[in-house]
Amino acid sequence: MVNGLEKETVKKATREGYGDALLELGKEYQNVVVLDADLAKSTQSYKFKETYPDRFFDCGVAEQSMMGTAAGLAASGMICYTGSFAIFATGRAFEQVRNTIAYSNLNVKICPSHAGITVGEDGASHQTVEDIALMRAIPDLKVIVPADYYEAKAAVKAAAKIDGPIFIRMGRPKIPMIFNENYEFEFGKVLKLREGKDVTICAIGIMVGTGLEAADKLAKEGIEAEVLNIHTIKPLDEEAILKSVKKTGVVVTVEEHSVIGGLGGAIAEILGKRMPSPMEMVGIKDTFGTSGSPAELINYFGLSSKDIVAAVKSVLMRKA
Repeated sequence: MVNGLEKETVKKATREGYGDALLELGKEYQNVVVLDADLAKSTQSYKFKETYPDRFFDCGVAEQSMMGTAAGLAASGMICYTGSFAIFATGRAFEQVRNTIAYSNLNVKICPSHAGITVGEDGASHQTVEDIALMRAIPDLKVIVPADYYEAKAAVKAAAKIDGPIFIRMGRPKIPMIFNENYEFEFGKVLKLREGKDVTICAIGIMVGTGLEAADKLAKEGIEAEVLNIHTIKPLDEEAILKSVKKTGVVVTVEEHSVIGGLGGAIAEILGKRMPSPMEMVGIKDTFGTSGSPAELINYFGLSSKDIVAAVKSVLMRKA
């Protein structure tokens, strides 16, 4: 076990971690308020609503208004958490997040659910593969992508102690646990989940577990993969990433997001600037989502452990 690392068979969604963290925050902080856009059941903020109704605000199907309201509350000394679907929180309300929240460095935590393509049958209109790119491009906005329920819960709670705006990306599907209740989230620091010498696998969100699964398959073929959980995309822990890539010589990034502007883009930026290295990106290849079950879409878009293994073998062929 490493920092609460523990494989479990029980599955929970990261959005459930958000809902449970809000309950604990509500008890600990009298100035924590929660806003939602008529999606409290989906985002799991309904738990806070039922327990602290006087500190919960349902803003209706109006994400732009919700962000503006959160900004006003934050300017009045509140710690604000906002929930919606990721496509609407980052796309529809982009201007409010940028100009009203981030520009003023207000204490608003943007924690949308239903990110990525694993929203499933809702289809391309509700699947966001651009949200990380949009949020990390905004100055002073911190970006976190939790890997499982426990990391999501810990990150949401940690955000209350970090001043200023933060984007925390949540997902809809129930996924296997990687950590346990003892997990301690360390903002801005890469978490190494597996030692290796042949290749560095950098993964985020629900793809962290898939990256570990791929590493197990690679080990059976004599390939030792180092797996890094890059839970904080911004600010990026550049030194830890460069240290790993210097050791292994090659890197594969893994994300349920477009390879343009997401984790792949972020890692490519630092490698290009400081340590040019062979690299492969496993992610959405400049396309919209489509309707299907989460499992079907993972395979359709090439995000399975088999695809990670193939990417590793491809990059190893270019290793100096």
